[in-house]
Amino acid sequence: MSQHQARKRFGQHFLTDESVVDAIVRAIAPARGDHVIEIGPGLSALTRPLLDRLDRLTAVEIDRDLAARLRRQYPAERLEVVEADALTVDFAAFGDGLRVVGNLPYNISSPLLFHLMGAAEQVRDQHFMLQREVIDRMVAEPGSADYGRLSVMLQSRYRMEKLFDVPPEAFDPPPRVVSAVVRMAPLPPERPRPRSEAAFEQVVARAFSQRRKMLRRVLADWAPQVPWEALGIAPTARAEEVPVAAFIGLADALVESGALAG
Repeated sequence: MSQHQARKRFGQHFLTDESVVDAIVRAIAPARGDHVIEIGPGLSALTRPLLDRLDRLTAVEIDRDLAARLRRQYPAERLEVVEADALTVDFAAFGDGLRVVGNLPYNISSPLLFHLMGAAEQVRDQHFMLQREVIDRMVAEPGSADYGRLSVMLQSRYRMEKLFDVPPEAFDPPPRVVSAVVRMAPLPPERPRPRSEAAFEQVVARAFSQRRKMLRRVLADWAPQVPWEALGIAPTARAEEVPVAAFIGLADALVESGALAG
């Protein structure tokens, strides 16, 4: 079988280090009947060991050559290959109790994480390998340089844990960056949630649009409608110092005042 050449346009870096594969599969700990969806299976580094532990697996693969290769390698009753761009796939349509895994292409990691939020009600957990720098932003605490829009949006929906780093030499071709593995578990229905997701997204995006400026200046035209003291937001606070719960309160106050649509 001819060797597949990694395609830059798909951000392909194939995982080749068996010890890293074993560590990821151990972290996922799949059980036979689990409903696992693998994004970007590539050359099956994770697909094969996952199938050893599962009755069935669904794989989402954008590269038609790799999709065809997967269909040749595995029987359809064991591996369902969805040949599509993961950004266009309706993950909620796969049902409930989903466990989503993958070595995500760096060039679409943030858009894909936001896209998957739409299916969070049906997801049990997600295990992803990503650029370490992205995972550091995902799990960052308020007050740190890495804390930003990605941190706030994802932490409003998931409990996240960075598991371990993966060096460039674990891949072929090696990326120019260090990777890491993250575990994401959707927060329960009783989590603090904004009255309007759209308003929350709008406030967070604007708050971090000028992260060096004081938040009250960045949100100047909305500032009079915000109960800053009640939310515990200091007059001089910048967006990177404000916890997720306060952003939710901020968005709710703007919806209640009529400054933003509910």
